[in-house]
Amino acid sequence: MHIAKEAVPVRLDGPGAIVRQQTDFGDVSGYGTLGAEYFSFDAGTDITELLHGLQGDSCQSPHWGYVVKGEITALYDDGAQETVHEGDLFYWPPGHSVRAEADTDIVMFSPQKEHGNVIDHVCRKVGA
Repeated sequence: MHIAKEAVPVRLDGPGAIVRQQTDFGDVSGYGTLGAEYFSFDAGTDITELLHGLQGDSCQSPHWGYVVKGEITALYDDGAQETVHEGDLFYWPPGHSVRAEADTDIVMFSPQKEHGNVIDHVCRKVGA
């Protein structure tokens, strides 16, 4: 199954970010159905404040992904940071936030229910 970026439904078109999520895009044992997502971040966008109110004030969904362009830093609950660059594949375990270091596009595959809850929370925070 494949889908073009423009065909992935937009869940949030807000300040500094466009969030696209294709639901029902596979299954990961132990998590259920996967969502396929295309995120576009403006340079300097940090979603940390938007995650406040979630468990640990961070995203508790794992993600598997690829950086299409730019670079983005995962900010982990334990204080560690990891920057991924254009062309990199990545895995972010539960307990993180992100900050875009440049204009950045990423493709992610995430447990649909868990990450859908995080996206819903962010949408409520920005009034979308």
